[in-house]
Amino acid sequence: MKLTLLGTANASQVPVYNCQCPACARARHDTRFRRGPCSALIECGGQRWLVDSGLTDLAERFPPGSINGVLQTHYHADHVQGLLHWRWGNGMRLPVLGPDDPEGFADLYKHPGMLDFSQKLTAFQTRTFDGFSLTPLPLNHSKPTFGYLFSDGISSVAYLTDTVGLPPDTQARLQEQPLDLLVLDCSYGPLQEAPRNHNDLTRALETIGLLNVKKAVLTHVGHEFDCWLMEHGESLPANVVVGRDGDVVM
Repeated sequence: MKLTLLGTANASQVPVYNCQCPACARARHDTRFRRGPCSALIECGGQRWLVDSGLTDLAERFPPGSINGVLQTHYHADHVQGLLHWRWGNGMRLPVLGPDDPEGFADLYKHPGMLDFSQKLTAFQTRTFDGFSLTPLPLNHSKPTFGYLFSDGISSVAYLTDTVGLPPDTQARLQEQPLDLLVLDCSYGPLQEAPRNHNDLTRALETIGLLNVKKAVLTHVGHEFDCWLMEHGESLPANVVVGRDGDVVM
């Protein structure tokens, strides 16, 4: 099983337009520190699935036939905007699996084009593909949102973005087994009070501590957190790293 982080930013991305903070200034001068819309690619057993579709260059990145479909965590713009152009392709159908959200995003349901939204995933009901399985896990967010637990029979990987903390049932499910890898939302540095929709570092480390995790990778990172990391990055626990666009983390 292989997991590649294609994008690791929150909705504003890094650099933020017209922001002169140290993290944004660094990203303008060094592309290694740029962050695009949060998304990933899971590959196993001949299957290749895009996790979220916020990237706006999907047609260039993924030629016809190069992926099996899209796993949507939810339908906020920064996680789905790439489908607005991609749907106008022709001569093929591309499955888009995700939570049952009657509102969806924009007019994608009304004019799906080549996209097939007919298959809805159900919380905690495992789906098996060629070489791996996935289990949708509800998350704490302002839209219906799933994280995904992937397993190939050897390794287990949880991909959990966007969330603040974990719902009790999801936490209990993840505590049933060790995790080789946890990819977790962490949009902000440590805050005194929990944010509304996303983890800060305090909440992210609390979640990691509740689970049996070999390695944790933080994603959905905002420029404020990048600024904090420029001064305090060495203080993270040994098994916790901050993801970068393009990182192969599994």
